[in-house]
Amino acid sequence: MRTSTPSLHLAKETSTLAKTSSPVVIAGPCSAENEEQMLLTAQGLKKLQGVTIFRAGIWKPRTRPGSFQGVGSIGLEWLRTVKQETGLRTACEVANTSHVAEAMKQGVDILIIGAHTTVNSFMVQEIADSLKGASVPVLVKNPVSPELMLWLGALERFDQNGITDLGVIHRGFSTIDNAPYRNHPKWDHVVELKNMLPDLPVYCDASHIAGRRSLLRPVSQRALDLGYDGLMVESHHNPVMALSDAQQQLMPQELDMLLQSLKLNHTDEDITRKGVMMEELRKEIEHLDDQLLDLMARRSLVSAQIGDLKADECSLDRQQAWDDVLEKLLKQANSFGINKDFVKTVFQEVRKQYAQTHLYADMGS
Repeated sequence: MRTSTPSLHLAKETSTLAKTSSPVVIAGPCSAENEEQMLLTAQGLKKLQGVTIFRAGIWKPRTRPGSFQGVGSIGLEWLRTVKQETGLRTACEVANTSHVAEAMKQGVDILIIGAHTTVNSFMVQEIADSLKGASVPVLVKNPVSPELMLWLGALERFDQNGITDLGVIHRGFSTIDNAPYRNHPKWDHVVELKNMLPDLPVYCDASHIAGRRSLLRPVSQRALDLGYDGLMVESHHNPVMALSDAQQQLMPQELDMLLQSLKLNHTDEDITRKGVMMEELRKEIEHLDDQLLDLMARRSLVSAQIGDLKADECSLDRQQAWDDVLEKLLKQANSFGINKDFVKTVFQEVRKQYAQTHLYADMGS
């Protein structure tokens, strides 16, 4: 179900997140671990072309309480030190109003709303209300579930509170089958969002989509081909020793090689978008075909059960039953705009199959 085209009051000219001629790169460790780790990583990233924003996880939403959940507020002090010593702008995720207050107090430049927060409209509303009247850029990650309207709704909540310096981060979705990704990209969702809000800055969190280093390049390249405004890639000065998501983080020099390997503006963005939509439509057709086969198999089973119960029913009664069903189907086909001759042909083939299965030759004519 689609709603009317949204309209956000985006601050195009004064926005910190405004579109630029070259992609913006947001980089930094998955989690802030200690001040030395933060500074060593930031100093390496400062040397890279395109990296202008340093991010680090201060509070980590973990599935179970026994795992590393971030260092908490002290990490904000390390972020402030990074900003003072490197000149890089800073960013971190906030999940509640107390996080917002602490981050703002420590001078964090950009607030990020995480996927596990975006999915909860009450939490988003509270954060948006707490920021009313503030002039801080906010990047909203897509919700964990592939619900475009939920993502859009989060943006509208901030917009209604006067936050106009808005952008989004695409970090992928949790689906039944994410392979080969950690989180399925479902590029068509972002294409649709960009079509609705063409002025909205869009960044790709390649690390959380890929889940491992080997997929970072193709994910990043696809994002650039689709006209994304920037990338977010996790970087750690020593990923092997990282306390979280070690397998998807790059050392600064590895990130440099990744960025150097990416090609800019080498494809037609509209063609790429159409290609993405075509891929999704083909997948949907395949899914519908599977459903059709499943329905046919289930129908055959039910028909067999009916045949067993009505074995002594006369042919005229069976014929009338078939005719009644066909008449109903043709009326439905007309209301759906489906060719009635096509429906009739399919239905007659179903009759033949039923007749052959149950040896009712008179029904197969």
